[in-house]
Amino acid sequence: MAPLAARGLEPARVSLEHNHVYRVIGADGERLAEATGRLKHEAAARHALPAVGDWVAIRPNPAGPRVQIAAVLARRTWVSRQAAGRETGEQIVAANLDTVLVTFGLDRPIKARAIERYLVVARRGGAVPVVILNKADVAEDLSTAVAEARDAAGDVDVLVVSSRTEAGLDAIETWLGIGRTVAFIGPSGAGKSSIVNRLLDTEALPTGEVREWDARGRHTSVHRQMLVRERGGVIIDTPGMRELQLWEPAGVADVFADIDELAADCRFRDCRHDREPGCAVKAAVEAGRLDAARHEHFLRLQAEEEEIARRRIEEARRRGGG
Repeated sequence: MAPLAARGLEPARVSLEHNHVYRVIGADGERLAEATGRLKHEAAARHALPAVGDWVAIRPNPAGPRVQIAAVLARRTWVSRQAAGRETGEQIVAANLDTVLVTFGLDRPIKARAIERYLVVARRGGAVPVVILNKADVAEDLSTAVAEARDAAGDVDVLVVSSRTEAGLDAIETWLGIGRTVAFIGPSGAGKSSIVNRLLDTEALPTGEVREWDARGRHTSVHRQMLVRERGGVIIDTPGMRELQLWEPAGVADVFADIDELAADCRFRDCRHDREPGCAVKAAVEAGRLDAARHEHFLRLQAEEEEIARRRIEEARRRGGG
């Protein structure tokens, strides 16, 4: 920030973004903001523009309703995904996080494969992932559901809470505090906003009931937004994600550490654990020591990573003209 401050710019942090209009929190409070034309022009892609949680340099404008964002400071950590829908490119979900709280609801069956995918995305940006299992008060078979989630999470901490009864919420305080930022991500209806409201001690975010007939929640959070706690700590709430596609080939091996350990005994060092002979991973599946569905999902994510890498190479060749 020092060279930017020398130009008369001030530090601020992005608390909300919607259609390229921002709210930022600076020394004089929260203000509306917009990116300068130069910043937009020089941004190599969408991910280079400001995102919620970013530290930015703003040009103060005491008299006007908006300030200008002149620069985005380097991100320390982040969560990103392939942009949803037809758009191609990286979408920054949240930036400069210490912890990513991957949240699922216990009012529906645990989806181990979804937990694995979210953890791959969470790990890739450098923040520490934690799995939150909300709605413990309505779980039909709590012990089984928690066991399934722990199997999928591997060495990642799994916290069991209830936003309704507030049971277990104290454990989340471990990850909060002055100078720390957490982000809640997960599917719609998991109760992320309800947990955030409890942690903020106020109904800052709208919440909605889950429909009984299909156990799907309404998207009560429609924008990613950052909130500062009076008790210390910063919380970023995100809408439920219908699509969660990987963007960069990284993170899969970390989530599947058990498979990586088995791979040390494969006959070939470059074994893909698919059709190769002498594969220790496939042998573990056949012997019942490794869940077949977990192995199948590993192969799917591995293929997705390879496709991402292939597209990146093609894009680099097109840009380089080679």
